[in-house]
Amino acid sequence: MRPNYVLVDFENVRPDSAELLADECFRLIVFVGASQAKIPFEFVASVQRMGCRAEYVRISGNGPNALDFHISYYIGRLSATEPTAFFHIISKDSGFDPLIEHLRGVRSSAQRFAAIGEIPIVRVLNARTPAQRLDVALGRLRQMKATKPASIKTLNGTISSLFLGRLNDDEVSAVVRGLVNRGSVSIVGNDVTYAPSVGV
Repeated sequence: MRPNYVLVDFENVRPDSAELLADECFRLIVFVGASQAKIPFEFVASVQRMGCRAEYVRISGNGPNALDFHISYYIGRLSATEPTAFFHIISKDSGFDPLIEHLRGVRSSAQRFAAIGEIPIVRVLNARTPAQRLDVALGRLRQMKATKPASIKTLNGTISSLFLGRLNDDEVSAVVRGLVNRGSVSIVGNDVTYAPSVGV
């Protein structure tokens, strides 16, 4: 799996924990403002458990957008050495959006989220219960619009791929049953149709 860098603008967003980033595919860089003197213990402890997959970067000096420029620099440096990496900026600052559009234009993968738990791959990798898996699968099917799987085989394959091949056949079948029981999907023979709430 390609590396997923999570870059936290700690001046703008203060996550309670980094526990959701336990999977080995995640790398965490926490950018801390020059005048920020305290970081909550719970957050620090969860970052420490990530070992060498996490680091802090203290910003050099104060100034408008100083932290933003540091994040931009790190994304540029990392994308040059790891062109397949995905960059997730955690910030409520929409000033990052032009950078993200530019990165996409040069075929780099980047998105901005207000919280770590909003990152789609974080939601997928932390979906442990049948209800959580069902919510993740339903969210993905809604995004697919006209390209939804039309057969039970392709639906099973889509769900398996969504969860990165980490679910066994019984777990994939349980997600499909959940979709049927919720009324989101109908299966007749091998054909799959979707309720209006899932989209056409």
